[in-house]
Amino acid sequence: MTYYDTIEEVLFFIEDHLQDDFSLESVANHFNISKFYFHRLFSAVMGVSLNNYFVTRRINASIALIQNTNQSLTDIAYQLNFSSQAAFTRAFKRQYGFSPNQLRSKNKILEVAPIPQVVKRPIKNINGDVISGFTISEFEPLRIKGIVFEVDLAMNDFKLKIKSYANLLVESLDIPIECPCYIVYSNCQENSTKFNVIFGLPMAFDTEIPNVYETEIPSILCARLKYSGDLLEIGDLFKTDAAKFLKISKLETEDNHIELIQVFNSYKDLYNDYEIYLPIKRLQIDDEV
Repeated sequence: MTYYDTIEEVLFFIEDHLQDDFSLESVANHFNISKFYFHRLFSAVMGVSLNNYFVTRRINASIALIQNTNQSLTDIAYQLNFSSQAAFTRAFKRQYGFSPNQLRSKNKILEVAPIPQVVKRPIKNINGDVISGFTISEFEPLRIKGIVFEVDLAMNDFKLKIKSYANLLVESLDIPIECPCYIVYSNCQENSTKFNVIFGLPMAFDTEIPNVYETEIPSILCARLKYSGDLLEIGDLFKTDAAKFLKISKLETEDNHIELIQVFNSYKDLYNDYEIYLPIKRLQIDDEV
């Protein structure tokens, strides 16, 4: 059994025991894993601690109880193992930005989120820290042609926007061969969540759709990380992976107008294996006197 299989079983186990009073140690014991290793493994694979995941899924389970039953918020809080209604309300508001009362009063509508998929990528153990596997490599200079647009990661529709533009370009092309594709995020200003994006191919092609341009990607020293799954479902996990990588490797991000590059084996498949290139620079260490 792989660690992916183990974590998937853990997620289903948690979902079946959201109303129980259980802990990191009890879950680790149930799966016959050292609690110290299990803590590192779960955090590395899921991008959050087990305790934070517990709370998130319990809050998620409360949605159906709030919207579809007449149970009091106090009863729901205790049913889902919160210490009090106040603690439940604080956690709910922190997760969704509004209170359970506002949800019940029909001013808001929420859908119950399914059990999250386990994002598959290689992981490694470095000095006791379990992190996403990485290599340091030079991104070779490359010229691509593609559709250019802007996305705001603070907006709820940014995933749909990226997919729609990618599909717009792909459906306009008649390329009989398998061809890799590149998604380049660039020019994010300080304290901004807006990025310029180009979804492009390393080849010439004709299309009548607007906002299609050619651009040169320069040679960049990068951390290369591999993932599998929907490219837009790993955002928060990648932030955790990148932060751990930078800390452990004693590197820092490069001050580059290119923030991130995603590389896919086929421009027709954005739901399979891909690589992420994060521009980096080596820390300058002063010589000891």
